[in-house]
Amino acid sequence: MTLIECRQLCRTYRRGENVIMPLKELDLDIESGAFLALMGPSGSGKTTLLNLLAGIDRPTSGSLTVDGQDIARLSRGQLASWRSHAVGYIFQLYNLVPVLTAYENVELPLLLHKIPKRERHDRVASSLDLVGIADRHDHFPRQLSGGQEQRVAIARAIVTDPTIILADEPTGDLDKEAATNIMRLLQQLNQELGKTLVMVTHDPKTTEYAQRTLHLEKGQLVEPGILEMESNRNDKPDASPTEATIAQEASS
Repeated sequence: MTLIECRQLCRTYRRGENVIMPLKELDLDIESGAFLALMGPSGSGKTTLLNLLAGIDRPTSGSLTVDGQDIARLSRGQLASWRSHAVGYIFQLYNLVPVLTAYENVELPLLLHKIPKRERHDRVASSLDLVGIADRHDHFPRQLSGGQEQRVAIARAIVTDPTIILADEPTGDLDKEAATNIMRLLQQLNQELGKTLVMVTHDPKTTEYAQRTLHLEKGQLVEPGILEMESNRNDKPDASPTEATIAQEASS
């Protein structure tokens, strides 16, 4: 079943007299329960797309439907309400509140909902246990390693039982061992809990954990083979004068 449907999705910004278009008429379907990795160079539109899927930003044109609802048409209040229960967001730099414990950081999203204290406690405890950080529940972020901080961030992202989990470079600030552990955890959320994940990454190794990898280039989806051709073309040395002459004569 298609969970996310993008049709002719565009996002433009104005910078002075210049118009910047990080996404250009993008069409994309993401199935429920999928684990999708998005790759591409800086400025290709990956994070812009992720922010649109999260309801953090709005498309300039086109439609964006999540679970049958066109979120591009929601008011600010409706969008905030939808985002609070439908989306779990994992940031590269964790974005934990430094003066709150791991437990309190995970509890934060639940405070936006009218949930009894006992149920909040059970949800937080379950999420911390699931990501393997329950024994650090009373630690502050400064007392945790980078991998542990990201586990807390993942617990915070899943505590509301969201429809989709979005991850922006979730291993970008981690060492190799911690990155592997985080990717295994995300894969577990996908395979065992059936969570739909969309992940932005620059690291080809992390895409091995995803079911599907797509490439963005200048705001549009491209096939991997096209990227390789472009790369080879850019890496190819300029033709010698003799080769250039032969090519010119052949075309005339």
